Amino acid sequence: MPFPRSIGPASASTVTPSRAPSRVVIDNVGPEVDGGRFAVKRVVGGDLIVEADILCDGHDELDCRLRVRPAAAGAWIDVPMVCVGNDRWRGSVPLDRIGRWEYDVVARIDDYASWLRDLARRLEAGEPVTAEREVGRALVHAVAEHAPASLRATLETAGRQFDAADWPTTAAAPGLIEALATAARLGADASGTAVHLEAPRPVWVDRHRAAVGSWYEVFPRSWSGEAGRHGTFADLADRLDHVARMGFDVLYLTPIHPIGRAHRKGPNNAVTAGPDDVGSPWAIGAAEGGHTAIHPQLGDRADFARLRHRAAGLGLELALDLAIQCAPDHPWVSEHPEWFRHRPDGTIRYAENPPKKYQDIVPFDFACPAWEALWQALLEVVLFWVEEGVKIFRVDNPHTKPFAFWEWLIAEVRRDHPDVLFLSEAFTRPKTMFRLAKLGFTQSYTYFTWRTAKEETADYLTEVTTPPLSDFFRPAFWPNTPDILHATLQEGGRAMFEVRLALAALSVGTWGIYGPAMELLEAEAVKSGSEEYLDSEKYQLRHRDLDAPGNLAPFIARLNEIRRHEPSLALNRPPLVQPIDDDHLLAWVRHDATTANTILVIVNLEPHRARAGLLEIDRASLGLDPEAAIVAHDLFEPAAHRWPAGHAPRIICTPDKPLHVLRLVTEAPSSVR
Repeated sequence: MPFPRSIGPASASTVTPSRAPSRVVIDNVGPEVDGGRFAVKRVVGGDLIVEADILCDGHDELDCRLRVRPAAAGAWIDVPMVCVGNDRWRGSVPLDRIGRWEYDVVARIDDYASWLRDLARRLEAGEPVTAEREVGRALVHAVAEHAPASLRATLETAGRQFDAADWPTTAAAPGLIEALATAARLGADASGTAVHLEAPRPVWVDRHRAAVGSWYEVFPRSWSGEAGRHGTFADLADRLDHVARMGFDVLYLTPIHPIGRAHRKGPNNAVTAGPDDVGSPWAIGAAEGGHTAIHPQLGDRADFARLRHRAAGLGLELALDLAIQCAPDHPWVSEHPEWFRHRPDGTIRYAENPPKKYQDIVPFDFACPAWEALWQALLEVVLFWVEEGVKIFRVDNPHTKPFAFWEWLIAEVRRDHPDVLFLSEAFTRPKTMFRLAKLGFTQSYTYFTWRTAKEETADYLTEVTTPPLSDFFRPAFWPNTPDILHATLQEGGRAMFEVRLALAALSVGTWGIYGPAMELLEAEAVKSGSEEYLDSEKYQLRHRDLDAPGNLAPFIARLNEIRRHEPSLALNRPPLVQPIDDDHLLAWVRHDATTANTILVIVNLEPHRARAGLLEIDRASLGLDPEAAIVAHDLFEPAAHRWPAGHAPRIICTPDKPLHVLRLVTEAPSSVR
């Protein structure tokens, strides 16, 4: 049988390898994405926890280490791994900076630890250990012979402990073991006898906003406060208190660029627009400029900077829409016709997604002969806005552009700006969404909007927040968008709005709403069976009374306040679904063991009817004392409920109170009456 290809040449029958194959195996390493093809995602300030199956033949002790470094040029950080059972080893390293990291797992047989273990067993059994003295001495001398000069003297001194009167006690002296371990590791690394992963695994470390945040989407042109008047950046800046009071972190602006006049759409997506119709902001480009220009009715770059600073002063970070497409009269269409798709007659094709037609938009041809110039121009657009202070981009329809383009563009931006974040708006096939996340998109829209029944919602909450998917895919839950007014909101009334808001805000790290449509309970579709809003803001100005009676702004503000103040909700952790015996009640817990913070949420997915069910708390998974009573503090009203140990509380949800948000605290067993 030929030698393994990894240790010998192809003609192994005539050539003997210089070293016997290693007896150590590293397997089932995690976290990793596609064997290291893509980076695992983590957040600065957290820990990178790595596990692997590490084993060898026989019964020798192993020395296993996790090696981590920031970027390829950084120095390796070595930490020991510990066996957590069944040959599974674990190591952990804090991540203290954003950007690219990588990790390796290194393992070797620890001859001295194996000898020391067997020595202890012989002593316990009362066997003679005379021979073991010489074996131990030889092990120390062998390591000392190849140790660096800085350790050699220590090892030689330690080796003389084998001649001490109280040997074999000195064989386990901490100084000897520590010096031996260091020297043996260095020697194994230098000689190549330690086993490594076939290649280091990449990790991308983001800033905190990548994993946790609350988004608010606006059309700046509708914020003038006057019916029929086009809003400006200054108008929006003056009214930002409305958004800040609701506790949002990110103010997301729909496209702010000049809007094309050719084939402009009218109200409710009418094919023909009138002379005063404003068109769709996603039809980017006109005589005034393209993707680096600002719609003149919104203001100029100085006005944009003032809006950004005003938002920052209120705790809001600005996000821009990155829509990589053009209106037919975008300057690039005439300057670079080679960048676009053409019909056989030579005219440029507009965008289609049959039966939908977008006559006001022309897509790029990413595979055209001039693709390199096109890609570079699009990169320069992103970098332009980064220089203007924008560090978050919501990317429109990324699944309609090549995967290779996104991998390249995101890597290029991150090379000098690792704090830039990208939200993928890809409502498409799951594996396409996942591929985009692997390529570098920070966050992703999801199917949350269309998960409405109990079982499918519970399954989806678990799916998108649990490894291995959560190692690269960060979900963002949106109950509505300018494109999506789901039937549940059209038909469910205020109670359903509250349920969908609570589901989005309290189950995952990132959530968002399209406002003010959400807080003002806008629910009228353009026609039956459609998810499009009537009189959609995508095609016309909208004037709204932000203080309209009965609005949901106070409710939304409370949700965001709870998110900010409850430690378990400030972490991107999986929600733990809890059993409750009603087909329309969904209960889940967010738990943080470090702070002993436990938040329980119960929602009625059929909120127009009263529902009741018995709730079982999985105390074991939450680390709650099975003998202690639980006190449930209501976070929406000043009330508390005491649930004795062994008691399954009956939860009631009514149309007036379709959900409960409770902080669970256990009483000491001695205080149970």
